[in-house]
Amino acid sequence: MENQDKGTRKRFDGTVVSNKMQKTAVIRVERTFRHPEYQKVITRFKKYYAHVDNKDLQVGQRVKIEETRPLSKLKRWRVVEIIK
Repeated sequence: MENQDKGTRKRFDGTVVSNKMQKTAVIRVERTFRHPEYQKVITRFKKYYAHVDNKDLQVGQRVKIEETRPLSKLKRWRVVEIIK
């Protein structure tokens, strides 16, 4: 088998909200967009459950997450790196 391409996976930057679970962190991702009618800039947030392997994440740290196969009922993301 040759080198398999993982394809294009979604990547987001977010903030760690919770690290109380084993090997799982809750990441809050912020997105901004302009309202189609009123042209006001709106900020929306979404929380993602991400898999963490042997990394000591602290609440408030910025991380980069990447889409992956389903790991559990809610986990479909994994932490790729910690942004300083």
